[in-house]
Amino acid sequence: MLKSQRNVTPDIAVDVRADFARREVVLPGGETWRPTPTAGIEHYVLERIDAGGARETALVRYAAGARGPGGAEEFLVLAGSLHDDTRAYREGAYVRNPVGLARAAWAGSGGAVLFVKRHQFKVDDPRPVVIDTRTARWHRGLVPGLSVLPLHQHGAEHVALVRWAPSTLFKPHQHWGGEEILVLEGVFEDEHGAYPKGSWLRSPHLSEHHPFTRVDGALIYVKTGHLGAR
Repeated sequence: MLKSQRNVTPDIAVDVRADFARREVVLPGGETWRPTPTAGIEHYVLERIDAGGARETALVRYAAGARGPGGAEEFLVLAGSLHDDTRAYREGAYVRNPVGLARAAWAGSGGAVLFVKRHQFKVDDPRPVVIDTRTARWHRGLVPGLSVLPLHQHGAEHVALVRWAPSTLFKPHQHWGGEEILVLEGVFEDEHGAYPKGSWLRSPHLSEHHPFTRVDGALIYVKTGHLGAR
């Protein structure tokens, strides 16, 4: 998904994009792959709140056979495969392992790249989720050119994949509880800029925008309602 970059020294224990009242955009190459304390696993940190790593959103890259401890996390497999003692999660798998469901995991022979959100579950949201997005049923969106694959809903929080056909225009709208987007394919745009594959956006509570696509269309992961009324 992102070009390989030279390894650098491990992270200094600092927060990263920790102010949810700010709009944040990370374009491809805007961060650096850094080693984690676990051998064979690197991460590309998009947000981290609490220097101890209590909450983190990142791209995570496993070398072939690398093993991680698991934990309370939501992840989408972007490339390769990840395995635990129950199953294999291949490219396109969406997984939620809530608090209390920690499973050690390891990468397949081709390694793995994941989009991971750690320690961001509500205490009353204990339901594990596994969805193969390659075979799941998509639904028609709110405007022509949009199709939606719902992944999870709990309270105000909604998670989905949204496919935008080329030249699709959505109505201007406001984000109650904020919005987070990872661009998986194509180019997603709004009045603020263009966001190619690999871009990550986080918009605060009550932010507004007018999104659209041009010739390439786009596929995005989108989460709304999880940032709170700040």
